[in-house]
Amino acid sequence: MTMTALNPVQGAAPVAARALEAQTGGVLAIRLFGWINLAAMAAFLINNYLTFWQGLPGAGTGSTLALAQSGLYAVLIVLAVLFVLQGKSMTLRADSARVTQINAFLIRWAFWSVLLVGCVDSAISFLRVEGLLEGVVGTQMAGDLGRSQFRGAYVHMPLLGLSILIAAFTRTLGFHWLGLLVVVAELLIVLGRFVFSYEQAFLSDLVRFWYAALFLFASAYTLLEEGHVRVDVLYASFGQTAKGFANAFGAIFFGLIFCWTILFVGMGSAQSIINSPILAYETTQAGFGLFVKYLMAGFLGVFAVSMMIQFVSYLFDAVADMRGDEGGRDQSGIIQH
Repeated sequence: MTMTALNPVQGAAPVAARALEAQTGGVLAIRLFGWINLAAMAAFLINNYLTFWQGLPGAGTGSTLALAQSGLYAVLIVLAVLFVLQGKSMTLRADSARVTQINAFLIRWAFWSVLLVGCVDSAISFLRVEGLLEGVVGTQMAGDLGRSQFRGAYVHMPLLGLSILIAAFTRTLGFHWLGLLVVVAELLIVLGRFVFSYEQAFLSDLVRFWYAALFLFASAYTLLEEGHVRVDVLYASFGQTAKGFANAFGAIFFGLIFCWTILFVGMGSAQSIINSPILAYETTQAGFGLFVKYLMAGFLGVFAVSMMIQFVSYLFDAVADMRGDEGGRDQSGIIQH
């Protein structure tokens, strides 16, 4: 009986193919997990708007509209799955960069929003304080601008829409400029108080408004640049694979869960800590301060959304590090905290 010798190359080919298929399947699973999280977040935010701003019953309440709202989750998740399957060949690094670009647009929009709203609201408050507003816009409009519901709906919201257009045509995140604006606003307070003996509540409100935006909006960018303080008693000695595993574990079980917790607690009902101030256009007790307190409550939501998006990008990069994919950043020179 004759036996055909097994060619080592022929025997190794199916093994290599199966290994490649397993690796590809793992990449696909991680990408699906990340994009499904983003799709569910988008559905949650849309339903939050439909329920608490437009008066729809809300997902899971049993009516036909509620079923449609519940179906929004399924629709967006299916679209996310189809989107990932359509680009099966995309690498984790490339997908991570694409997610970061989406987040960069969101943060640009937030930056221009706080810049325009802060400047315009400060101008209105200054004119009100000095008794000049009626001469500029008339008695009726001056009275309307003294109500937070009017100023929020007819001044702030159009500025937020304009910010979307500006963000679409700019490519800077603007954090350095926002930091400079905080310093300029503080300088105006110092000069007004100690040189001209002039101090108004809206100036302090402006500093808080811009500083809160700088702190919360820049968090996602800081995560991208590995700028957050890391307790790396063990991490510093890890190799690339172990660091990738630690980052992936942290992104899922600490980062994403933390962001979802903020969204559920802050936007779970009309009385929650984010929804309630926004729905009421809440302002500070200072009658001639800025009417932006409700927007500052929304900063926490922007923080959670932007951090969740960036954690998905971070997860993709971390898994790519675990796999030893090319294109990772050299972290050997990063300052250890």
